[in-house]
Amino acid sequence: QVQLVESGGGLVQTGGSLRLSCAASGPGFGSFAMGWFRQAPGKEREFVAAISWSGQTNYYLDSVKGRFTISRDNSLNTMYLQMTNLKPEDTAVYYCAATRGLISRNPGYQYWGQGTQVTVSS
Repeated sequence: QVQLVESGGGLVQTGGSLRLSCAASGPGFGSFAMGWFRQAPGKEREFVAAISWSGQTNYYLDSVKGRFTISRDNSLNTMYLQMTNLKPEDTAVYYCAATRGLISRNPGYQYWGQGTQVTVSS
């Protein structure tokens, strides 16, 4: 069984930066495609970024391109989301997710973390 634990969320001012981490336990992390999703109050969960098992392929939500960077360290079983130039509209609970399938923007991932809150003040 794979467990995912996010950390690194918090309160930051507009223009600030945060780095989210997603630590995985259980077998097979190095073979999983991983993703970040977020959900703001009253809104549906939306895709933010995804990374292939090798780290060589990345996908991003258009509105975060150039501001967010997804990465992973398979030796540490950890995935990251570096967020810069944060905006109030980035405020949401951020979830990491893992799939044994291919990298995807769709939320059909098998494993999910509990989420970490990111709040960007204006």
